[in-house]
Parts: sequence; structure tokens; C-alpha cells
Amino acid sequence: MTISVSHAVKRYGDFRALDDVSVEIPEGSLTALLGPSGSGKSTLLRTIAGLETPDSGTVTIDGRDVTHLSPQDRGIGFVFQHYAAFKHMTVRDNVAFGLTVRRRPKAEITARVDELLEIVGLAGYQTRYPAQLSGGQRQRMALARALAPNPGVLLLDEPFGALDAKVREDLRTWLRHMHEEFTVTTVLVTHDQEEALDVADRIAVLSAGHIEQTGTPAELYDRPATPFVQSFLGHVTELDGQTVRPHDIRLGLTSDLAVPGNEVPATAVREAVIDRVAVLGFEVRVELKDAVTGVPFTAQITRGDANALGLSEDSAGSHLYARATELGHGA
Repeated sequence: MTISVSHAVKRYGDFRALDDVSVEIPEGSLTALLGPSGSGKSTLLRTIAGLETPDSGTVTIDGRDVTHLSPQDRGIGFVFQHYAAFKHMTVRDNVAFGLTVRRRPKAEITARVDELLEIVGLAGYQTRYPAQLSGGQRQRMALARALAPNPGVLLLDEPFGALDAKVREDLRTWLRHMHEEFTVTTVLVTHDQEEALDVADRIAVLSAGHIEQTGTPAELYDRPATPFVQSFLGHVTELDGQTVRPHDIRLGLTSDLAVPGNEVPATAVREAVIDRVAVLGFEVRVELKDAVTGVPFTAQITRGDANALGLSEDSAGSHLYARATELGHGA
């Protein structure tokens, strides 16, 4: 189902959580609403869900105006960060709940629940209770429960936010595979740039109640429309007066830093002094200062490149040359 939000405004007193927001979410897509706290992303999701009613503007799902319909009448499933499972019910009964209240035939409920528990990796957990599951397992149960009634739209509000980094990474991979299997129109709220870039096929970046830019992860990362989008989708630094990404800075022992292929140089070659070298697993962060202006900047390079340059944690005070490639944005 296609979701369309048109000119939505939502105020809380003098605060505009949504300020003339319009966005199209294509059928079958997994779209991330990405932004910092207070940007309006959760308010937008709750407006799509029917948990909030906009002061003005419209919400349509599959061409039907649902602006003033209850959540139950919108054909949607929800998963929130802190999932309120029925603690007295088993995993099977939790997943079956939406079908049970719809009075579906018992055989249909059993088949559907068994199918979903197999897909989410909880086939052996039917008789367990939520307290007997890990956080990641509870979120997989929550997703199975949301999917059980075959919703046309699945809404996820920071579903992995309360989990540790490794579990979040595993669940992101699982969510991608699950979405490919079900192809249900999915909207994911997150403040985690890596999560949005990893999982979503489309991203809408929000700031202060506005949509800054919407597009594929590659479009937003490579061609950010505003400085905010550029800075929010990964670290940025300044070199020779240009805002660039640290990993787009090349470092060399000499000033001969040719730019390969058809890349356009964004900066002249600058001599720099190393302040600090930090090894971050497979990457190395090099903190430098422009030798002429004293302006600090940061480069992110591979360990192989660092080894080739002879860099170590004792390299502070050494000189290198730096050059960046143009990223550019529409601002």
C-alpha cells in the first residue's frame, strides 16, 4: 500500500512538531524516517498510524483518506521500542492475539502462527513466556505479532533502540530479509544513521518538523541537498574551507596527490601537522591541523593506508599532505 502525507501540521501548544510535512512512501518500500530527537519523526509515524490527528493536512493509505480514522481501521501493524507483550500469555498466544480477536478459524490461526514463528526464528519457543526471552527474541515476537493479521502497512518506532549493538546489527540483517519475504510497506523511525543506511531502501531526513530530503540511501549520502543532511548522514570535517567527509580525504607523504578517475578535486593539496592517530579497528582516524591556517580537520583511512604512510600512535608532530574530493550539496 502506498502512503501519502500531504501538508501535515501538528502543534503542541506553540511547538510545531510537524510543519507542513509532505511525503510519499511507495508501496512495498522500507522507508526510514531519520532525524535527531525532536525532529518530528515519531510524530509523523504516529500521524500515519492514527495515534495522532494532524491539525491540518491529510493522510492517505492506498488512495483512501484515513486522516480521521482510528488505528484499528487503517490496516496497519505496529512495533515500538518497548514492546508491551502480554506477560501472562505464551509466545504462541501473543502472536495469535490479533487473529484471535478477529475471530479467525482456529486452524488458520495455528497455521499462520507456526509460519511466522518459523520465519522469525522462534519455532521452538511457542510455550515460553515473554520473561523467558531475550530482548532480541521479544522484538522478533513483536514483529511476528504485528505481521500476523497481514497488515498492509508495518510501522516500526525505534524497534531496536533498547538493545545492545550486536543484537541491533543482527536484527537489522533479519529485518531486511523479512521485508524481502513479505514486501509489506514498512516505515521505520530511527535516529541511527547507520541503521537507516543499512536497512532502508528509501530515507526521509527530518529536522525541526520539516522534511529536509527524501531519496535512496545512495542519493542522500552522495548528493545531500542541505548541509544538515550532509552532516547527519555521517561525520563531516572542514578542509581548505570545504565541508567534506573524513574518508574522502587522501593523505600522502608528498604533495603529489593525484585524484583518480573522474573525481573532481574539492580542495587544493594542503600541508598538515598530525595531532593524533587513533586506531579504530579496521579504520584509522588521523586528527590534523592545516600547517598554514591551523584549522583542525580529521581524515579517516584504512589500516593498510596508515601502514603505508608509516603512521602510528607516536606520529604526532609529523607532517603529511592532504586533499579531499568534492561532495557538494544543494545549499
